[in-house]
Amino acid sequence: MVRLRGMGIFRASCRGIACTMALGATGAAPVWQLADLSWLAGHWLACGPRGETAETWTDDRGGVLLGISKSVRDGRVSWEFSRIDRTADGIVFHASPKGQQPAAFTAVSITRNSVVFENRAHDFPQRVSYRRDGDRLVGRIDGVVAGTPRSAEWRYQRAALNAVCPPG
Repeated sequence: MVRLRGMGIFRASCRGIACTMALGATGAAPVWQLADLSWLAGHWLACGPRGETAETWTDDRGGVLLGISKSVRDGRVSWEFSRIDRTADGIVFHASPKGQQPAAFTAVSITRNSVVFENRAHDFPQRVSYRRDGDRLVGRIDGVVAGTPRSAEWRYQRAALNAVCPPG
């Protein structure tokens, strides 16, 4: 049970978008759980003409989802370690990309198959999102750099652990 200001006791039996809508009507913050992101777990592979990106996420056991991403493009390798956990600010995505300072993004929307994290004070990106559709996962980053909107998107397919893209 959760005590919300002005509402007395609220039984937290809702999940995902229904919970968001129910709590949004009261003006209270949504009560998301890490388990609401269970659809993210797995190994995901994006193949393109310039290379491949593999992203792997664990489940939420122990109160944290751990992620690793590795891109191999034109002979260059980049990577990122990530985690999603609950903090005093809510559900937070922590990104640690190769060669950059770690950054934290707080969930602003979680549904049964999507999540949006934001950090408006971050240089780029200011928004990180994932959307799942069956065996496909779309990862996207958005933001503004020098007044110009920018974004990048990865379209993944569920794959066996450590699968690689076919040659060519």
